[in-house]
Amino acid sequence: MPRFMSPMIRRRPVTDKLDEESRAVGPNAILPTNQESAQSSIEQNDEPEQPSDIRISEGAFKQIRDESLVLLSQGISHRIELSEDGPFQIFVEPDKRRAAQFQIRLYHRENPPRNENPPLPLKLTLQPLWVLAVPVICTLLDFSDVFIQMHNAGIADAAKILRGEWWRTITAMTLHGDSRHLASNLVSGFLALSLLHYRIPLAKLVPFLAVASAIANFFVALTVQTNFRSIGFSGFVFATIGCLAVIEFRLMPRETHGMLRRFAPLCGAASLAVFLGLGENADILGHLYGFIAGLLCGFIPKKKTLRWGAPTEVTDIFWILAYYALFAIGWALAI
Repeated sequence: MPRFMSPMIRRRPVTDKLDEESRAVGPNAILPTNQESAQSSIEQNDEPEQPSDIRISEGAFKQIRDESLVLLSQGISHRIELSEDGPFQIFVEPDKRRAAQFQIRLYHRENPPRNENPPLPLKLTLQPLWVLAVPVICTLLDFSDVFIQMHNAGIADAAKILRGEWWRTITAMTLHGDSRHLASNLVSGFLALSLLHYRIPLAKLVPFLAVASAIANFFVALTVQTNFRSIGFSGFVFATIGCLAVIEFRLMPRETHGMLRRFAPLCGAASLAVFLGLGENADILGHLYGFIAGLLCGFIPKKKTLRWGAPTEVTDIFWILAYYALFAIGWALAI
């Protein structure tokens, strides 16, 4: 690590030339003529002065640190100073200026600066529609009475789940009590999934969120044991909110914010979950367990993928098919 050095100011002593000469030759010496004095002055002025160092870069500590390591790796001596205005600066000797600037340009060309935690864009996306299509289709089929026993066969009955009908933890997510219940879950789900889509393609996380929501429904049944029934996609919505909160927590840079500041996304998501989760006939346990399950899903993606973005790949179609297959298997076993 290069040492931070304060700038060195070179000062040349200013003396009277005639006094120096008179002290050197003594009182009985003959002073030189004007021509000889001018010639002597010219000869002394011809002496080369030491050139000062040249500033080649200026910026924040992290930038200057990386550039300094580049110069050290190439054997280019330099010094780092903190300017009066605030940013750090790199100085090199004049004969090493071109080589140092070339190495720094080469480094930035190979490592372009990227925003590690860009803000989520506020724009419309239709990506959540393929996720929300499952609860919409199943709920409309239930409302239309095409399958008379669909509601009773798919509801999350705690007693029946504990007796082995585990598929109810899956099918219950696709049913709703009325149109108002469906609309509220669709609106909140669309917003949460849209924000998640800007961090990572939904196909890479949605299957895990569906499984996590089903596990949350199982733990609800395990907690209440009996005499409890629930339906709705809200558990999946709360899992999405919890997942997004953990992702934002992981992306919060440590060097610019304290540990308490990094917990702001988690605290905000928890407050939102409490605000949305409390209400008349609300499945509070389902919302709580869904939120906790979503927190765990937030650790599934690699941090590098979240930071720099993950492109949509052809293999993502298999994750989409896995999402649909989960509900298809659940309903196949239920009916």
